[in-house]
Amino acid sequence: QVQLVESGGGLVQAGGSLRLSCAASVGIFSLYTMGWFRQAPGKERESVAVVSRSADIPYYADSVKGRFTISRDNTKNTVYLQMNSLKPEDTAVYYCAARLGGLAFNSNEYNYWGQGTQVTVSS
Repeated sequence: QVQLVESGGGLVQAGGSLRLSCAASVGIFSLYTMGWFRQAPGKERESVAVVSRSADIPYYADSVKGRFTISRDNTKNTVYLQMNSLKPEDTAVYYCAARLGGLAFNSNEYNYWGQGTQVTVSS
């Protein structure tokens, strides 16, 4: 079973930064496309950022482009989301997800999910 554990969430002022981490317990981490998704109260889950298996192709939602950076370390089985210039509308539970296969942006393409970590941005 693939297990994903997010960490790094918390409360931050608008304009601040947070770095989320996702530790993956998998057989061969580099076989999985990894992504970050979020869900705010009363809203549908949305894609935030994904990164290809070899880490050479990142893709971002327009709402976070230029502010967030997704990266992965295949030697540590870990994916990161560096979040800068945070806005109150970034407040959500952030989920790490994995897909056994190539790059995809739709959350429905992802097979395995973590429990989520809360990010709250105050104004």
